[in-house]
Amino acid sequence: MTYSVIETERDGSVLLVRLNRPERLNAYNLEMYDDLLRVYDEADADDGVRVVVVTGNGRAFCAGADLEKAGATFARDPGAEPHRDSGGMLNLRTYEFSKPVIAAINGPAVGVGATMTLPMDIRLAVDTVKMGFVFARRGIVADGCASWFLPRVVGISKALEWTLSGRVFGAAEALEAGLVRSLHPSDELLPAAMELAREIAENTSAISVTMNRQLMWRMLGADHPMAAHEVESRALGVIGGTPDAKEGVESFLEKRPARYPGKVPADLPDFYPWWPDRQFRALP
Repeated sequence: MTYSVIETERDGSVLLVRLNRPERLNAYNLEMYDDLLRVYDEADADDGVRVVVVTGNGRAFCAGADLEKAGATFARDPGAEPHRDSGGMLNLRTYEFSKPVIAAINGPAVGVGATMTLPMDIRLAVDTVKMGFVFARRGIVADGCASWFLPRVVGISKALEWTLSGRVFGAAEALEAGLVRSLHPSDELLPAAMELAREIAENTSAISVTMNRQLMWRMLGADHPMAAHEVESRALGVIGGTPDAKEGVESFLEKRPARYPGKVPADLPDFYPWWPDRQFRALP
């Protein structure tokens, strides 16, 4: 497929997505938002895609919102329809995505460039990375549903420190806080991310991965472990009798690599998704 400001490349069952505005440090704009939504929609429907890896072209991952409108960048017509943050809509789509997403943060990631990685499942970064949730230094509030995602990734105290100060921080602090899983020299970052993606794609059941991804994310907002027990029990009751479950046990007993036949989305259980659709409601 062709896109305006991103590039895609297939490596077996891994889809590599590159943000592609290097002359603007991959600054985020509505074209990038539209392209990423298309990528997620198309990858969700393609049972040949098992994992998505997102990185940036050039020396940055994403330098935040494009500021070409200067002081009017974040201005909105008060008489227009209720505003919806495009970074939030993008992250809600990532959250709903059925397959794992790995961020290979190859350079500066600030503002929406940082928040867009939060609903991605695993983040790796170059060892010189600079990141920042700089909204308070631009006179605005955090975007991308960061007030929900960031405390769940790094804890409330660190999330508040970063968002209240708006300061840019380095690789060591991002690693210590758990924002990134590992740090790599620039020439080793993408190979490490792709190796992790292939480990998932080549050794696991696509159905299991989809279900586990959504169970982990959804249960972050559950009010009691019974919510997890209810869904896990139903999933085990349905999936336990599928060819994937049979193959998983037999390949283990026979000491051979598993060959899982199940596809996503075609073979997901009938009760997926089990959560109600949450509609946007504009605050008065």
